Amino acid sequence: MTGRIRDFVLPESQRRTLDELTDDLDLHAGDGRAKRSAFWIMLTLSACIASAGVIGDSTATVIGAMIVAPLSTPIMGVALGVAKRRRTGSLRYVVGGALWVILLGVLFSLLLPDTFQLATNSQISGRTSPGLPDLVAAVATGLAGAIAYSRRDVATVLPGVAIAISLVPPLAVVGVCLGEGAFTFAAGALLLFVSNLLALVLAGTIVYAALRYSERREDGEPASLRRAYLAIGGLFAVVAVPLVANTVATALLSSWGVTVRDATEDWLADVPGATVTDVTHEFVDYTVDVRVAGGELPPAQDLLDSLEGRVPNGVLVTVRTTVGSTLEVGAVGG
Repeated sequence: MTGRIRDFVLPESQRRTLDELTDDLDLHAGDGRAKRSAFWIMLTLSACIASAGVIGDSTATVIGAMIVAPLSTPIMGVALGVAKRRRTGSLRYVVGGALWVILLGVLFSLLLPDTFQLATNSQISGRTSPGLPDLVAAVATGLAGAIAYSRRDVATVLPGVAIAISLVPPLAVVGVCLGEGAFTFAAGALLLFVSNLLALVLAGTIVYAALRYSERREDGEPASLRRAYLAIGGLFAVVAVPLVANTVATALLSSWGVTVRDATEDWLADVPGATVTDVTHEFVDYTVDVRVAGGELPPAQDLLDSLEGRVPNGVLVTVRTTVGSTLEVGAVGG
């Protein structure tokens, strides 16, 4: 059954040979000097485009950076090396390239005018809280990339794969946030990069191991892939644990936000014309925006009492009204 699936996904007539794939993914194979030169030039340009796009909150610009980003080559090279059970040196280029992009992001944030807000920038906010859906997307993207590199007849999808597989924008976000001193945002974007990187390597290793791109024993039989599969299992655990935890945390914070909204609406029930317009949070610090026509708000302690037992103790609540007043309600259970 496994062989049938492999032959359907990667027909033997369209498979690249191991030598062809190595030439594509190993920056030291063939004319290595030219490959490495192109890698660093395109990575630098991609990092500059991505950093500018992140700071300017321009989706189109960031997509342009994705198209020219060359990081997918050494990433898939790492996957091929795991399947072959041989060091290819690709990991050095992934790590070195990542650090270079982060440095350029820091420089851009320091040199360009500080006219943007991190929390409201969609290019930043969308890349600082990765979850399980990001893992699923990364694994699927890795499979698409590995298959595209392995088949001769799907080269036309490589631009789309380049957009999906690109990890330069998250790295640019890490650099920009570090330059602005937003270390929490930087850590979130870095988690996205690392988790996506490992998921891509995992997916690529699955494909290349299934194609038996491994060294052979002295008797000519394929070498055991046990270590490759153990590596896959280890990578999956490393990737899944933090993303599952973050997904659960995000779901809980969202649920508590709904509870805070409901409790605040009940708290304002006797205030004529008062309505809740929005609830935002920074971790467990919730801010409730309220539209009021005038008059006094009920005692803050009543809101805290209604929240006790419905959200964890320590959750902070602040009510902000349209008339310009801010009520520091306090911490639940405090």
